[in-house]
Amino acid sequence: MAEHGREAARTPGSAARALLATARVLAVIGGLLSCAMAAIVTVSVIGRYLFNRPIPGDYDIVGILCGCAIFAFLPYCQLQRGNVLADFFTARAPARMKASLDAAGALIYLAAAVLLTWRLYYGALEMRQSAEVIAAFDFYRWWTIPFDLFCMVVLILAIAYTLAQDLAAARTGAATAGPAAEAGRHE
Repeated sequence: MAEHGREAARTPGSAARALLATARVLAVIGGLLSCAMAAIVTVSVIGRYLFNRPIPGDYDIVGILCGCAIFAFLPYCQLQRGNVLADFFTARAPARMKASLDAAGALIYLAAAVLLTWRLYYGALEMRQSAEVIAAFDFYRWWTIPFDLFCMVVLILAIAYTLAQDLAAARTGAATAGPAAEAGRHE
């Protein structure tokens, strides 16, 4: 919906640069977690095949790492406007209409992210109270949730930032650009 190639007329503030830097670090962490998952699966499959000795709890470990990696990628994806868009019907629409639709989508996404963060927080409290551990080793399942919550807070900030950009673009009729495009121009 938004035209991604154009840069915004104003320079990003320090808060936008900090948000983008945080999102980039989280994305790198997500990439490292993905690499760790690949290594664990590879070692476990080889161990299972050659020595009949897989990594104990490999399914649980990979599941936890996958969840953390997904949470880590979300803020950067939002700031890059990398979410899937179905803009077939709006491809020739005016920039103001595209920005308005982007703002509506961001508002819905913001509501969903706030709701998920709220429930994730209470789910973490419940998991901590129940002291559930992974059977293969002593790893409390709630230990990774604070990281996931941090990622969700960064996602909420990223959505709020892009929502503000979309609302400004809807008012002026200008195309929107993410902070990466803006920051890249000034680095």
